[in-house]
Amino acid sequence: MTEQKRSFLERMIGAAKLDVGTYEEVEHDLDATTQAAGVVAIVAVCAAIGSAGDGSGGIIGRPIAALVGWLIWSGVTFVIGTRLLGGTATWGEMLRTIGFAHAPGVLYVLAWAASPGYFGGAGGGSLDACRRADRSPAGA
Repeated sequence: MTEQKRSFLERMIGAAKLDVGTYEEVEHDLDATTQAAGVVAIVAVCAAIGSAGDGSGGIIGRPIAALVGWLIWSGVTFVIGTRLLGGTATWGEMLRTIGFAHAPGVLYVLAWAASPGYFGGAGGGSLDACRRADRSPAGA
């Protein structure tokens, strides 16, 4: 009996959890290359949202740069792995595994919360409230 493929979201979660089975699955699934590109693009959009207002590329420029960087880095690791280290991976396998390795980056969307004053002080205000609530010397 063959094992059913995981959904795109299940693969992203598995990759973020560093689940070896997930990486083995996407490595061997030729159809997962498009999904890997999707992960890279989604993470780039999350990073753009998380850093909104800092002038670092925007919601269009970041995904384009991320996809180009992903292609280049996959090529570099493929060449080093196969030519210098004697590995047997294909460029497609490198694209898929490296693409899914970006999955934890969806948390970049939360970066705005760490920025004091952003969205009315959501991040900094929460930190200050916690300090005051526990009556630490910094909040006294």
